[in-house]
Amino acid sequence: MINPTEYVALSDSVERLLDSICREQNQAPPSPQVRRELASVGEELALDILTRISLTKVRHSLASFIIFMIRSPKKVTSRSPNAIRGFATNTLLNTQGRSTNGAATPTPMEEHPGSTSPAMSPELVALGELEFRKAFLLLSYIGEESLERAITADKIRSLKMLPMCKFEEEIWQAAGRRYISPNDRRLYHGWDSGKPYVYHCHISQRGSLKFKGPLFQEARTHLQKSLGDDNVIVVNFAEERNGYCRTSVEEAYALYNKFGREGICVGLRLYRFFVFKDGGKEEKKKDPTSSSVKCYFVRTESCASVDKKDPYKLSGKSMLEARSLFMQAHTLPSLDKFMARFSLILSKTFTLDIDMGSLDVQTIEDVCCQDENGDIVYHNGKEQIHTDGTGFISKDLAVLCPRNVSKGIHTKDKNFRDNTTMAFANVESSTFEPPLLIQCRLFHIGRAMKGTLLINEKLPPQTIQVRPSMIKVHADPNFLVQSINSMEVVGTSNKPQRCYLSRNLIALLSYGGVPNEFFMGLLKSALEDAYCVFTNKRAAFRVSLKHGEMDDDFNSMKMILSGIPLDEAYLQYRLSVLAKEEINGLKKGRLYIPECYYLMGTADPTGCLKKDQVCIILENGQISGDVLVYRNPGLHFGDIHILEATYVKELESFVGHSKYAIFFPCVGPRSLADEIAGGDFDGDMYWVSKNAELLKYFKKSEPWIENPPCDDVIASKQPSTLSDDELQDELFKLFLRSRFQPSYAMGVAAECWNAFMDRLLTLRDDCPIEKQEKERVKENMIKLIDLYYYALDAPKKGGKKVEVPKDLRAEIYPHYMEKDSSYTSTSILGLIYDEVNKCQYEDVKDITKLPILDAEIPESCLNMWRSYYGQYRSEMTAALNGSDSTGQSKAAIYNKYREILYGASEPNKSRKSMEQVYNEALAVYHVAYDYAKSIESVSKCGFVWKVAGPVLLQHYASKQDISALMREIFGW
Repeated sequence: MINPTEYVALSDSVERLLDSICREQNQAPPSPQVRRELASVGEELALDILTRISLTKVRHSLASFIIFMIRSPKKVTSRSPNAIRGFATNTLLNTQGRSTNGAATPTPMEEHPGSTSPAMSPELVALGELEFRKAFLLLSYIGEESLERAITADKIRSLKMLPMCKFEEEIWQAAGRRYISPNDRRLYHGWDSGKPYVYHCHISQRGSLKFKGPLFQEARTHLQKSLGDDNVIVVNFAEERNGYCRTSVEEAYALYNKFGREGICVGLRLYRFFVFKDGGKEEKKKDPTSSSVKCYFVRTESCASVDKKDPYKLSGKSMLEARSLFMQAHTLPSLDKFMARFSLILSKTFTLDIDMGSLDVQTIEDVCCQDENGDIVYHNGKEQIHTDGTGFISKDLAVLCPRNVSKGIHTKDKNFRDNTTMAFANVESSTFEPPLLIQCRLFHIGRAMKGTLLINEKLPPQTIQVRPSMIKVHADPNFLVQSINSMEVVGTSNKPQRCYLSRNLIALLSYGGVPNEFFMGLLKSALEDAYCVFTNKRAAFRVSLKHGEMDDDFNSMKMILSGIPLDEAYLQYRLSVLAKEEINGLKKGRLYIPECYYLMGTADPTGCLKKDQVCIILENGQISGDVLVYRNPGLHFGDIHILEATYVKELESFVGHSKYAIFFPCVGPRSLADEIAGGDFDGDMYWVSKNAELLKYFKKSEPWIENPPCDDVIASKQPSTLSDDELQDELFKLFLRSRFQPSYAMGVAAECWNAFMDRLLTLRDDCPIEKQEKERVKENMIKLIDLYYYALDAPKKGGKKVEVPKDLRAEIYPHYMEKDSSYTSTSILGLIYDEVNKCQYEDVKDITKLPILDAEIPESCLNMWRSYYGQYRSEMTAALNGSDSTGQSKAAIYNKYREILYGASEPNKSRKSMEQVYNEALAVYHVAYDYAKSIESVSKCGFVWKVAGPVLLQHYASKQDISALMREIFGW
């Protein structure tokens, strides 16, 4: 670990060459003393010494060799600085195949791409003739080997015109199988499907680069759509973890600041640091082992011949000008706000196809909170408003936005009874109604706006009205840079899906008086449903749909929809896997509860709603009566409100027949949404319950009032006062702090809150001692809640790092939290956990064949597939053990046998006769099931459905009464 107080900086060219020698000759980095000696002789002499060393085998210690060369009386031959620098760069490229130092020298960018200067090898020139995704795939397949050693220029050019699938296969055989793990192979059949690509670059602590990709993702960000997928790379910086010793911010800056300052070379392209974002818990769920802070570099220059054909938006622009294409964030008062707002371009979005040039974007006033005297209310020096984050959109624009957009992905509206969407048929409504609310990011003439837009049929065409609370970045009137104008849709107000409780919500409801018996009743029904997956087709379908992505691409669901009986061995085995996943959710309090919904919130545009009234629009229009309203991640006892759902006739003139939202009043001294865990209307989803049992028992508490735990603010530089280079450096430092000095306050506060809440739920009011302890516990919980809510917004407030003090930390936790220091809880959450743990599933052992598929098969087909199946088992065993020299992945092996069966990648492209394909599919079925039965392992039957499933299921479905099957599954 580098001690920043002893760290000796060397010139970039010396640093690169030194790193190259350490890697190439497996030498430890020199000590600060040796680095000091190198620095003392000057850059030219240091480069000459290291160049000589790089051409010699270091037999003992690199440090000793350097000292010997420095102090040797033998005269060192002098060279011109440019010659030495060019040679050093070439040495580095030969070591890694690309600039591992982040393109510290401009040499590759200045040379003509057709030349073979010392800084540009023939292989690098050839690489620059490939389309980028091919070039990147090649770089990712050579791992940390040099391009020059991995492949020749002639070989690269010979593959240039191949289609992507064939190119990948050739590159894997030529290089990939020798340098990377088979698990990192990119085996895609849909290279030209139009799906977005994402490119990753991993930087080690010694400064070497390793590329990974292209990878598919579901949706594009505004950044990707504006610049192109291949002009954006996600850069991951390594961290050293030895026990509790982690890379400090100072060490990270010493290691990585050159990348922030100079960029990264990917082949002959230069990428520079642009933006970062902390993805929080969602990003952690994807990969718990990596940082949730994602850093993005963008292409600024290229001397690759393939890039000379098309102009590029960022060419010749400074980083300030490049960022100002999206928004003029330099107008913001602090660096924290700069990056928090600039990261809006990283939301996954659906671009609304509208003419931005003819758009009329109007600014209307926010509705302020007023006291009983009509005076505007302030809290902590900030004006309080009722309309935080919500504006209006005219109907002609709203109808251009599709319904059912979520997290930037548009899914077609598929309506099923029992809330089973995305499954079998597509029933579109006869008349299209636009979404009632659109959660969006609006980039317009240098401004950036964030929030929701409510459809307003009273507005003239081509009109959007935004409020000051929605404008996150204002334009700089003195900064004339053409902007990329766009309306990006994050989500729409969609039909609510099945609603589930969480541990936090159960705890708050229990504290509010809802008896344990209510939750245990929900649990009993949920457990019955989980067991019913083996006997009830509707329950089985629901579970298979819900967990379909972990089930071999909805395989179980397809089997159920084809009429395969639930007691079929492999289907029952897969359903048991999915049922266990369901059970794990129940242990964590994920209980289905009827008459509850998650709805997007907005402000009442009519002014008709009174305090403690809301308007709720569901499938059949507005509803009336008392409701409970809550917002995740609410922890305060008063975060659950009892409100009156009220019919508002005047609302229809604004929204027409659009559906699914909750409207909050615009009266009173405080926003009702703010009372619910500090909510607003920029897309927040509110839990709404009209469940009669909950309303019968629940007693509300006083709402939360913001009380920041610390008022210290770190002095932050204003972006507008910094030069372009200074701003780049400061923003990269901000990234390093976020990446290497993350705050764990939210997670710690939430865990301690759970422990204290469990204690609170088990203490009695009729015992004076326990009642006194209850008050003490509650007091600590209020402090934790303030810390938690403050930590939520701390990154963009410029506050000091939030810490949970020792006196607020739990020493022991309830057993259902599954921590080392635990006790057996008797609260409702402990009871749920224990009840679920009693569930046991027996393994499926009896393997029988389906009568419909028990047909006579030509012996030639059986013999052929016995041979293929034996070959498959050998290949799969080798792939799973990592001993397969060909580097085949599991997916590749299955694809191979699909192509053998169909003579094509898909059944509908097969040139074989249907009879031949069917006979071979039956042979696959019998061969695999016979083997599975002989070793009593039902999991071995999976080969059948992954390879021959489409043909067998189509045949099986043709023998079924589909109408009766649909009635059984959907109740039609």
